[in-house]
Amino acid sequence: MSTTASTHRVRVLAAPGGRHDEVLTPEALDFVGALDAAFAHRREDVLRERRRLTGRLVTGTPLDFPVATSAVRADPHWRVAPPAPGLEDRRVEITGPPDRRTAVQALHSGAHVWTADFADATAPTWDNVIGGQLSLLDACRRRIAPPLPGGREHRLVVRPATLMVRPRGWHLAEEHLRVEGRAPSASLVDFGLYFFHCARRQIDAGSGPYFSLPQLENRYEARLWNDVFRLAQDLLGIPRGTVRATVPIETVTAAFEMEEILHELREHSAGLTAGHWDYVFSVIRTFGHRTDFQLPDRAAITMTAPFMRSYTELLVRTCHRRGAHAIGATAAHLPGKDPTAEQAALARVRLDEEREAEDGFDGSRVAHPGLVPVCREVFDGLLGDRPHQLDRTREDVAVTAADLLAVRRSGGPPTREGVRANVAVALRWVEAWLRGQGVVALHGRMEDASTAEVARTQLWQWLRHRSVDRDAVLAILDAECAALAAERPGALVPQARAVLERTALGRDLPAFFTADAYTRHLVRTDVRS
Repeated sequence: MSTTASTHRVRVLAAPGGRHDEVLTPEALDFVGALDAAFAHRREDVLRERRRLTGRLVTGTPLDFPVATSAVRADPHWRVAPPAPGLEDRRVEITGPPDRRTAVQALHSGAHVWTADFADATAPTWDNVIGGQLSLLDACRRRIAPPLPGGREHRLVVRPATLMVRPRGWHLAEEHLRVEGRAPSASLVDFGLYFFHCARRQIDAGSGPYFSLPQLENRYEARLWNDVFRLAQDLLGIPRGTVRATVPIETVTAAFEMEEILHELREHSAGLTAGHWDYVFSVIRTFGHRTDFQLPDRAAITMTAPFMRSYTELLVRTCHRRGAHAIGATAAHLPGKDPTAEQAALARVRLDEEREAEDGFDGSRVAHPGLVPVCREVFDGLLGDRPHQLDRTREDVAVTAADLLAVRRSGGPPTREGVRANVAVALRWVEAWLRGQGVVALHGRMEDASTAEVARTQLWQWLRHRSVDRDAVLAILDAECAALAAERPGALVPQARAVLERTALGRDLPAFFTADAYTRHLVRTDVRS
């Protein structure tokens, strides 16, 4: 590597923890420092562009496919890179936090790909961030579980799931580090530590350094990531094009730039995935001020809603036109003990997977190992021995800007039960997040940051448009706080309530609840270290 520790001095402000020194080596920290020094200003530029576009949309500027990039969309010839080793067949993928227990389950689940999620599924305490990196490092060393009796170690199966890492979003900083006096990008910390320690190991094992890029809003953010990949590969002497990145289309603005995002990343692209709750969250966050974008109860917003259907069909057409994989939305059902309820839930999952397979998706995603068999069965039945269905170009699909924004067709007033459900989910998830837990099992579903964000932004939207009474919401919040305190003695109920009141019940809607709550509650620094 061409940089030295004296060039980009990185300070660790957090107290040291067990095995942290294996991740936070001087060379790895300097690598992160080099990345942040190279891209800090451009990161600020893309965040300013986000704020600028949000302001324009609030004042009435219509959202449409960009005129400036019409030539990219019209050119029928360009393609993304062919599938990388381990990413040829992606018929079942599993996603979850990078903690040790989840890593063992996911890698051995029978899924083809595991996305280790530092973004939506991880509460970013320092121990979780570095502990997650240690899990990934041990996975790359093929040494992932605690010792067995007699000193023997668990070893990975012969063909574990291909590892993909999802760093935190561009909007977040890592407050436990300082690079030249500033908190570095959390995206670059998560990416850089994993890439430095594991990229070469993954290549030597016949795979590669693969990533899932969260919350991208436009082509400029994809271009920034592409340049990060180029520099990282150059610094470590890895050929350009070795990195591959999947982009979940999780924001409504990105849905208008799918081709442009693939084009920017084309030498490093591994396709697109469909988001569900992140995408709904983005619609509310972007257009929540408009009455014609008011959505009904969260339970009523399925992937068959007209605006969601348009977006997913366009995603498949876009990907296959460019030779890229299209992966479906995440099934978040949590297997339960009631056989009748379980059978009904699995039947719903199967129907969703059958619809995605018939629409042309190349694979599905799940949040629990128990869903891998049903998803595999659906895609096995369609694909057989084929690794994908890229030949289905879906030329029959024609989606307009109006189709992507047809939220009114799925609208409806909230119900009291819908309000209560949102309060209960948001409160309980935030409380768990404050305790360091990023995924919570609630009412038969795996809930993460994306569902909590939908819950709290819907509350804000309904209050803004006076679709619900504020006193009624506060009464429900009182009741749910009392219930949570009774369920979990010692729970951080007052803190969770304060976060929810600041981010859901105020006059203005914060873009993300995590940034403020992270600095208030999860940052633990020790400046003496």
